[in-house]
Amino acid sequence: MKENTYVYGLKKGLATGLGYLSVSFGFGITAVGKGLSGLEAILISLTNLTSAGQLAGITVIASCGSVLELMLTQLIINLRYCLMGLALTQKLDGSFTTMHRLFISFGITDENFAVAAAEKGSLNRRFMYGLMTLPIIGWTLGTALGAFAGQILPAGVCSALGIAIYSMFIAIIIPDTKTEKGVLWAVVLSSALSCAFYFVPLLSKVPQGFSIIICAVLVSALLAYFFPKNFEEEE
Repeated sequence: MKENTYVYGLKKGLATGLGYLSVSFGFGITAVGKGLSGLEAILISLTNLTSAGQLAGITVIASCGSVLELMLTQLIINLRYCLMGLALTQKLDGSFTTMHRLFISFGITDENFAVAAAEKGSLNRRFMYGLMTLPIIGWTLGTALGAFAGQILPAGVCSALGIAIYSMFIAIIIPDTKTEKGVLWAVVLSSALSCAFYFVPLLSKVPQGFSIIICAVLVSALLAYFFPKNFEEEE
């Protein structure tokens, strides 16, 4: 069956790979702009596959944050991948050993999860390896190109290109703010808290890593309380 082939997985991951190529270009420029070398930026993308996590990570690194800050930041930001992985285990066929599951877990991203979850029937390991191949290549290659461009392009151009990855996050959340009050309040509150941690003298002394953690946990808790999801109605 075509669903069980590596090539079919490659085709399904092509669009994601191309999207990651353009987005990670901005990450490469941003990483170099924060003082990392091109090789360091490339290694980060090669061994990670999380845009939000990587941006938060290099922010902590650039501010000379502690390892504890870095670990907690990554745990909170990337915790959703655990839930995605658990959901996908219900669709994996008998060809997956524990080792294959560990390898596949590396390639679980929002986009890869959506594509895999949309497939009918069980998922074969060949398909999953094909699905994650081009996104990994695109993310790493885009970072390399961005890191190289960041070293040769004028500072003004690099600054302009460096905000591209932030534009992606804005494009993701803005449509939902028009229909979901919870999302709108999440954006407003997290933005207000971030500004407070940056401009208020007392709060500005809090390390950036911990400020990200506080904003994420506090806003999530408030929104979960005031705007709980009614899954029965959604179904």
